[in-house]
Amino acid sequence: MSTITPKSEKFLEEYLNNASPTGFEASGQKLWLKYLEPYIDSWELDNYGTAYGIINPGKDYKVVIEGHADEISWFVSYITDDGFLNVVRNGGSDHLIAPSKRVNIHTRKNGIVKGVFGWPAIHVRRGEDAKLTPKIENIFIDVGAKDKEEVEKMGITVGCVLTYEDEFITLNNRFYCGRALDNRMGGFCIAEVARLLKENKIELPYTLYIVNSVQEEIGLRGAQMVANSIQPDVAIVTDVTHDTNTPLMKKKVYGDVKAGKGPSVTTAPAVHNNLLNLVIDTAEANKIPLQREASSRSTGTDTDAFAYSGKGVPSCLISLPLRYMHTTVEMAHKDDVENVIKLIYETLLNIEGGQSFKYFDSI
Repeated sequence: MSTITPKSEKFLEEYLNNASPTGFEASGQKLWLKYLEPYIDSWELDNYGTAYGIINPGKDYKVVIEGHADEISWFVSYITDDGFLNVVRNGGSDHLIAPSKRVNIHTRKNGIVKGVFGWPAIHVRRGEDAKLTPKIENIFIDVGAKDKEEVEKMGITVGCVLTYEDEFITLNNRFYCGRALDNRMGGFCIAEVARLLKENKIELPYTLYIVNSVQEEIGLRGAQMVANSIQPDVAIVTDVTHDTNTPLMKKKVYGDVKAGKGPSVTTAPAVHNNLLNLVIDTAEANKIPLQREASSRSTGTDTDAFAYSGKGVPSCLISLPLRYMHTTVEMAHKDDVENVIKLIYETLLNIEGGQSFKYFDSI
């Protein structure tokens, strides 16, 4: 039986369709907190926009469950005299998918202005020009302006952020699909965990922080800040990972993970083995399907920021398999979303107040 309700899915659609680019996450955080508020005791917002709900405040032992709120995007970096816009990345935006995409240019004075990534027609790409490929240096935005002056009258300036307008759909009643599933699906999952705790009247023996961090896409920055603020004893991070069972993917390089076969857990230096084993044991006890990955050095997720904060925080990573990461057609299997929620929820029930995760106490 599904734990995700029609109300939950309505929120998910609204949340995914809302733009929340790195550094400009506020509108998405408001939506998230509004949904989360009935299931928590209080909430906080830090200086750069990381939002978190608190359940059972005031306990000495503190547990974090975390996702990140931001999505990749672009910045206007230059306006040509004849009215075209050049861009730079805000996060890991893929220049290869840009041509022919429609964009929303977020202006301070005039709200959203529409534009498109232009590209020379196939008819004129002959000879050496047939080798032309999108690069950060040659992609550009067309807003239909006759010159730079008209662009500026639209309220467009250098520094305006651009997001794709693609919105949420469901494919074959099986996959959630759209932009920004990385990682607003994580924010959705941890909010659902909070809902289940409330609806099932669970009394936790510790304070739980439900954290939606900003600026992950440019270096885990929000997680670094909020980890120092909360100083948790345990952190469970959820993010996305690559479904490597689609064409052109290399399993030997990126591991063998498939959408629909359950959440993935990662072994890595930042991942605390005792906490990881608790998650694995929880999955086995609750018959939650699980996949395995290994990361050399860092995980590249907010897990690293929490693990290495303060005196060191036992941390682990629970990942949602995702197809076509950092495109506008990211895809996640509904069953995997359900099982990420269940795995985090059940793991929380197995953490005791004051629990030590140290590898040994005596020799």
